[in-house]
Amino acid sequence: AYIPTVFENYVTQVSFEGKEIELALWDTAGQEEYDRLRPLSYPESDVILIVFSIDFPTSLANVQDKWYPEIAHFCEGTPLILVGTKTDLRSDDQTKRMLGAQGQAPITPEQGGSVAREIGAKYVECSAKTGRGVHDVFNLALRESLKGKWGKIVKQRRCVVT
Repeated sequence: AYIPTVFENYVTQVSFEGKEIELALWDTAGQEEYDRLRPLSYPESDVILIVFSIDFPTSLANVQDKWYPEIAHFCEGTPLILVGTKTDLRSDDQTKRMLGAQGQAPITPEQGGSVAREIGAKYVECSAKTGRGVHDVFNLALRESLKGKWGKIVKQRRCVVT
């Protein structure tokens, strides 16, 4: 049986632009029953990644309807990155057929970029399956985390991604 994530953490040391940085990733639960717990993971976050799936248009709608309002409330001024995942499925015939049968299509880079602009986020896409863009996601997160809240460059920082 599927057991949903409540909070899953991963911590490692990374070298980035000549600096050693402690990278702490927090994957938080999206289910409604965790709406009251999830904000406990937000304090001290240096950058927020909101992730949606290119093959699931509802997940992009949820960015504006659920995730951005919550993040704006609890993490004002924290750098924000919108990440489109599963880019490999954009050209997958089965995915296009399934979405087409519902009157939908995979999310385009332009659609993702448009939502990112609306919420004041940087935009990046990746595919864990092919590896394309995955390093870009982490490099952008590290770069943004070093800016700190409100875009000010910070001398000493660790990177906490939620």
